Amino acid sequence: MVRRAVAVGAGVLVLVLLILAIKGCRDSARKQAFRDYFREVNGIVDQSNQESKALFGLLTKPGTQSAVQLASNVNGYRGEAAQLVDRAKSLDHPDELTQARQFLVYTLELRRDGIAGVAEQLPTALGDAGQEEANNKIAVYMRNFLASDVLYTEKVVPAMRKPAKAQGLADELDIPKSHFLTDLGWLSASTVADRIDRIRSGGSGAQPATPGIHGTGLGTVTVKPGGQTLQQGSAVDIASSPNLSFDVQVMNQGENDETDVPVKVSITGAGKPLVVQSKLPSIAAGQSKTLSIPLSASPPTGRPVTITVQILGVPGEKNLDNNKGTFSAVFTQ
Repeated sequence: MVRRAVAVGAGVLVLVLLILAIKGCRDSARKQAFRDYFREVNGIVDQSNQESKALFGLLTKPGTQSAVQLASNVNGYRGEAAQLVDRAKSLDHPDELTQARQFLVYTLELRRDGIAGVAEQLPTALGDAGQEEANNKIAVYMRNFLASDVLYTEKVVPAMRKPAKAQGLADELDIPKSHFLTDLGWLSASTVADRIDRIRSGGSGAQPATPGIHGTGLGTVTVKPGGQTLQQGSAVDIASSPNLSFDVQVMNQGENDETDVPVKVSITGAGKPLVVQSKLPSIAAGQSKTLSIPLSASPPTGRPVTITVQILGVPGEKNLDNNKGTFSAVFTQ
């Protein structure tokens, strides 16, 4: 009986030790699974952050790239963003991190779709027709990035932190920060339009600015051949004709001579927007010059429209407050 009792006790001890060993192995494997998942997520989020820097870097400082090159490069980030979504979906993860994984996938899908939308609208925004609608859509797609940032901060991070703490890994595992939208100004359609216009005009810093103050201003705007001078705050009737044009006075208010100063005229509010753009070849410091901009098509008649005249700025120009005028008008037969 004693021998049997000893044998049974030894067997129980071995079983307990075996159970503890198995549990220890399982706990170790689970913790390693947490470490592996966090490491993979860090890599994915870091790449997404790099995409943000690259995308908005192109949109704010495209360098010497043409509009076609810029649109093509932005479109390239769409494929990279889609690959990040696929990577996030395929990651092995502990059951405790299932919710975090799903929120991460949602975050990356929002960014993928936002990049795709911007890439789709950018060629039109950089073109000569349909710019206003494209700029509005770009501003809407920018909301995807803001939503992804909120989702990541409010859902992904807590859903990763809580299970890691339960495993005793809170101090060991880092959760990366991620803010894709670099500037809330991109949520405004008017801000998008101004920034895209600067890309189109080459005034976004493609060429280095010379030292000193750079600044332009909008002077008088006269409609030809009628001779009406447009005034902000008052509407004017303009007789429609085949050779309508706008004489735009450009003032160089800086300390430097400027070249290729871009000027844009937009007619909106009735039917398809009519947008024309031209460049003043050169203007000396302190000088005023008039640039004639003919319309490329007949404007709508009999309906109120808004005429926007804008000097898009020159390299080194920081204040564009006095570069734009908005006028009310009706084109008559």
